[in-house]
Amino acid sequence: MTPYEIIKKKRDGAALSEEELHFLIRGYVRQEIPDYQIAAFLMAVFFRGMTDEETFLLTKVMIQSGDTVDLSGFGSLSADKHSTGGVGDKTTLIVAPIAASLGLHIAKMSGRGLGHTGGTVDKLESIPGYKTSISNDAFLAQAKDTGVAVIGASKDLVPADKLLYALRDVTATVDSIPLIAASIMSKKLAAGAKNIVLDVKYGSGAFMKTAGDAETLAKKMVDIGKRFGRNMAAVISNMDRPLGHTVGNVLELEEAVNVLRGRVCGDIRDISLTLASELYSLAAGISREEALIKAEKALENGDAYAKLRAWISAQGGDCGMLDDPLGAYADETVTEIKSPTSGYISHMDTEKIGLVSTLLGAGRQTKEDVLDLGAGIRLYKKTGDLAEKGETLCALYTKKTDVSPAADAFLSAVTFSDRPPAKQPLIYKIIR
Repeated sequence: MTPYEIIKKKRDGAALSEEELHFLIRGYVRQEIPDYQIAAFLMAVFFRGMTDEETFLLTKVMIQSGDTVDLSGFGSLSADKHSTGGVGDKTTLIVAPIAASLGLHIAKMSGRGLGHTGGTVDKLESIPGYKTSISNDAFLAQAKDTGVAVIGASKDLVPADKLLYALRDVTATVDSIPLIAASIMSKKLAAGAKNIVLDVKYGSGAFMKTAGDAETLAKKMVDIGKRFGRNMAAVISNMDRPLGHTVGNVLELEEAVNVLRGRVCGDIRDISLTLASELYSLAAGISREEALIKAEKALENGDAYAKLRAWISAQGGDCGMLDDPLGAYADETVTEIKSPTSGYISHMDTEKIGLVSTLLGAGRQTKEDVLDLGAGIRLYKKTGDLAEKGETLCALYTKKTDVSPAADAFLSAVTFSDRPPAKQPLIYKIIR
C-alpha cells in the first residue's frame, strides 16, 4: 500500500477502505507522508466526493489520531453544541448556562475566531481573569460541580484535523461536505458528550450558502454521530444577516448577558432557546415542546443567569465585570454610521460585515493577530428594517484612528430597497 495508489484510487472515483484511510492519516500525522501527497488526496476528495461510509471511516481514523475525553461519569447528561460559524453568534454564552441550569453538564472545547467568523474563546477572554486553559481534572471537576466548563481546544484532540484543515485552507479544498463533516464530527465525538446539537448555518455569513447544502451537511453529521452511539440533533439556521445586534467580543458578551437577564429578545434569544431545548430534549428523553417550556422558565426566573455567574467565577473570571461588560473597554472610540438614503434594508452581506469587525480589530486575518477585545459593531438596523436618510445604521467600536475603511466596507455590505424584503425564517429545519 502506497500513498500514490490510494490517491489514484480516489482520483478515479473508487471508495477507500478503513485501512487505506488509516494509512494516509496516520502517515501524515507522523510526518511520514508529505503535504503534497495529502493535498492531492484532498483535491481528489473535493472533486470525487466520498460515500457516507467513507466519511464515517475518515471521521473514525481522525478521532484515533489523538486523545479523547471521557465524560462517562456524567452518564446520559453530558452535552455539547457546535456552530458551523457565523457573524454575531454568541449562542454558547447563552445556551450553556440554560442547559446547565436544567441539570446537564457542558464540558466544552471551543475555538478562536479566524476570518469573518468569531470564536467563543475570544469572547470569554474579554472577561478579566477567565482561564481558557485548565488541567483536564479541573475541567471535569468544574463541569461536574458547576455544570459548565468551556476551554480552548486541546492540541492533543484530533491532531489530524488541525493538520488537514491548515492544508485545506491553502489548497482551496475547504468547501467539501465530506471533509467538513469529518472535521467537525471528529472533534465533537472525541470531546466525549453523549448529547450533541449542531447549529448548521446557511446564507451570506456561513460556509454553506444555501439551505439545501446545509441540510446535506447536517444529515451527514447527524448520521455519523448516531453511528457512534450519540444522541444527535441539527438545527439548520439562517446566517444571511448577523445574529443579534452586536459583532465583536465584549459587545457580544454584553448582549449574551442581557439575553440571560431578560433584557433582549429577538433572533439571538430564539435560536439560543431552540438549541438549549434540543439539548435538554435529547438528554431527558422528553418532547422538544416540553423541553422548550423548561428552558424558557430557566431563562425567565434567573436560573440561567445565575449559572453563567457561577461558571465564570469557577473559571477565574471577574463576575463583577458582567454587570457592566463595556466598562473595562471605555477607551474604545465609537463612530456612528448614518444611512446614506431612505429605504428598507433588503440585504446584508453578512460575511462582509464580519470582515468589517476584523478591520476594526475584533477579528483575525492570521492566527498570530492580537485582538482588540473591545472592538466591534453595534447594529441599530438589520435586514427588513426601514432606515431614514441620516438615521444611524450602526456604531463602530475601535482603538484605530482611521475608521474610514471599515465604514466604507460596512456601507458596501448593505443594500437598500423601496420595498421591504420577504421575511426569511430563522430556523429552516431541525434534523434528528
